[in-house]
Amino acid sequence: MSRPRIVIVGAGFAGYRAARTLARAARGRADITLLNPTDYFLYVPLLPQVAAGILEPRRVTVSLSGTLRDVRLVLGEADRIDLDARTVHYTDPEGDTGALGYDRLVLAAGSVNKLLPIPGVAEHAHGFRGLPEALYLRDHLTRQVELAASGDNAADFVARCTFVVVGAGYTGTEVAAQGQRLTDALVRDHPLRTGLRPRWLLLDVAERVLPELDERLSRTADRVLRERGVEVRMGTSVKEATGEGVLLTDGEFVDTRTLVWCVGVRPDPLAESLGLPLERGRLLVEPTLQAPGRPEVFACGDAAAVPDLERPGEYAPMTAQHAWRQGKVAGQNVAASFGGGGGLRPYRHKDLGFVVDLGGVQAAANPLGVHLSGPAAGAVARGYHLAAMPGNRVRVAADWLLDAVLPRQSVQLGLVRSWSVPLDTASPELARVPGAAGRETVSGPGAAVPEDATDEPDTETDHQTITSPTPEVAKEGSDPEIAGAAPGAGPDSEPDDHQTITSPTPEVAKDDSAAEAEGSRPGAEPARNQPGPEPAKNQPGPEPAKNQPGPEPAKNQPGPEPAKNQPGPEPAKNQPGPEPAKNQPGPEPAKNQPGPEPAKNQPAPEPAKNQPGHAPARGHPAPGPVKRGDVREDRVEGDQ
Repeated sequence: MSRPRIVIVGAGFAGYRAARTLARAARGRADITLLNPTDYFLYVPLLPQVAAGILEPRRVTVSLSGTLRDVRLVLGEADRIDLDARTVHYTDPEGDTGALGYDRLVLAAGSVNKLLPIPGVAEHAHGFRGLPEALYLRDHLTRQVELAASGDNAADFVARCTFVVVGAGYTGTEVAAQGQRLTDALVRDHPLRTGLRPRWLLLDVAERVLPELDERLSRTADRVLRERGVEVRMGTSVKEATGEGVLLTDGEFVDTRTLVWCVGVRPDPLAESLGLPLERGRLLVEPTLQAPGRPEVFACGDAAAVPDLERPGEYAPMTAQHAWRQGKVAGQNVAASFGGGGGLRPYRHKDLGFVVDLGGVQAAANPLGVHLSGPAAGAVARGYHLAAMPGNRVRVAADWLLDAVLPRQSVQLGLVRSWSVPLDTASPELARVPGAAGRETVSGPGAAVPEDATDEPDTETDHQTITSPTPEVAKEGSDPEIAGAAPGAGPDSEPDDHQTITSPTPEVAKDDSAAEAEGSRPGAEPARNQPGPEPAKNQPGPEPAKNQPGPEPAKNQPGPEPAKNQPGPEPAKNQPGPEPAKNQPGPEPAKNQPGPEPAKNQPAPEPAKNQPGHAPARGHPAPGPVKRGDVREDRVEGDQ
């Protein structure tokens, strides 16, 4: 009898927990396959600390193959699911397609950024759903402060040092709190004009910060933010976004280059493609997490609308703690469906509290209903995260310790460009790469363009609930519904695809405003200050320059003439002759200019050192169009 095939789509909080639970329950008696775009599980609640430079990126990632021993990892994104054929079709990172057959399917695809029909948001803002977006935001904040410190334009200074966060839910509140501390640290290394400091605005249409949490946690967070100088504006959102700033719903126009979008998430579009009943874009499931009429299909996390048995008529919110525990129930029920012991059990959950890390020693927490703030809450929050992470606990604790005793490194790496992390994407965990369709334009470091605006989804999904102390917890890579969404909900905006990518390199992408180096472009005229009818050194003329193909073979190329260092009928180095030496005017071109006989500092009728016969000198091919005119005078022979 063949072993059952189980396919899990997504490795967020729900998918990762389901895979681990199934691996322990199956004990090698089932083929478990995990389909995910990345090879790691991302602990999203600590992502704001990555953007603030407190934690290194790999600290919040957990290797899938390293922690799920009996699970086969397939890198790719699910394109469609054929329920009748029980097949999942996917595309791998290199564009190849494949298919996975299954007997049981666990859909844990998670969520993506939620867009609202607000003009300019999709073009001028970025999300905060994945590691690439956190890395981009960190570089962007650093770049804006550095450019403001070195610039002379007062208006440009104000715009670069103004940062707008939309959405005062869990994600937006933490991003504003951590970002404000980061920019203050950057200013110490890059002093601004006297009396000026970075300005942070936190906007939300709700009546208070953290509207979905306990009111006492809300008051604590609001007080800490205001004491740090963050402008908390409730009942206000963005009416329009442009490359120069944002127009607020109260009529004020704020000059800014940074827009952080944190107004919520929406279920992954894969759930809608199944053709099964939905609840606001989420796959409607039974309390046992099975899809109605499809007992072989289980769904959990942000992609599933799970009935809340503690609150009849409602559904479990899109939060990390729900996704984590739903993943465990899904794994147990899948094992039970194969006769693995016990029957199917419904999902039940009760929150035991929340924690909100506000940076430094400040936090807000209510474990078991006990309200805490200040250092005590900070200790609870960090202790909770260490217990909740499936791995990297020692490394995370070490980074926290180093951040407490050492200054932060205020550098930008430029590894993620603006066009790599568009707001409207179905794969926020992946950065776009050159050559992909619909690429946004590249914006150089510090360019005052829409692409450098930053936006993050602010959602309940990132809320951390205090629950039973286990080393496993967290969220399904999801954010809550819309915590503090801007007004005018409607269809999601689409990103501007009209832009193009220019000159990508392995190093930091070149600023759009930077000019190319002088002399690096081809031309037909000799260089300045080079008199005479013959072309000056390194200047194109009637004869081709270095490295240009021609009728004569180059170095190491077979031809009628002997190769380098091979004797020939012509005299060698240091033999006098009637021809002019290097840089001496005469009928023959100077060094690096192909001609009948040029020699390197050696006058003779025959070729230069180590150049036999009439063959071109090493690195100096025969005639052809000029490519460069800036070859150095002291270039080493044969230097390409």
